[in-house]
Amino acid sequence: MTTALLPRKTLQITAMAIPLAGWTLHTTVLHRRLTQAHRDPLTTTWRREAFTTRAHRLLERHPDEVVLVLADADHFKQLNDRHGHAAGGTALAAIGGRLTEWAGRHGVAGRLGGDEFAALARIEPRHQELRLEHLARLMTRPVPYGDGRLPLTVSLGAATPAGVGSTDLPTLMRAADTAMYEGKHSGIIVQAQPGHAQAPSVNGRRDGRPGTAARTTTRP
Repeated sequence: MTTALLPRKTLQITAMAIPLAGWTLHTTVLHRRLTQAHRDPLTTTWRREAFTTRAHRLLERHPDEVVLVLADADHFKQLNDRHGHAAGGTALAAIGGRLTEWAGRHGVAGRLGGDEFAALARIEPRHQELRLEHLARLMTRPVPYGDGRLPLTVSLGAATPAGVGSTDLPTLMRAADTAMYEGKHSGIIVQAQPGHAQAPSVNGRRDGRPGTAARTTTRP
């Protein structure tokens, strides 16, 4: 059928559909670019701000079914010095990928900076201990690299609203951070108790972490 024989209404619909299709494609591309801007390019986990936003939302909706985990690569500087920065990047990507896998499609994983990560997973309380044990095993697996494997150990701290006695995200992160350093280099996930949330903090992070040195006031 030639264009001249097409009904006028059909031509009008076609004319309207062309810019609509173009706008849909533009919106899709824009959404993809915005999403990528909030992702860490090395590990594909969410950046700190994007992670925090999504973690707040998940915590508000399911306060009784979430587990927060903080992860910190052990001996990361030594790994970089011995195997090179490319190997270090591969190790970080593995940590991010494993946390994302563990958190699942209903959870969120983020890179807080350097070799520090966090993940919030929605898990029924009766399954939480088993899932944490699985994560501990997952994080000890060597990372394929070149023709060999890189050793990987990660310190982990976990916090739940029930265990800490709070649904406040900064409080849970501080408690998980303190618990993680309590079990540093042990290969065991330390689960935070109410006392872990009382640790001194600077800008919401456990006092003593790199970059959190508090200013001291000298009196005359």
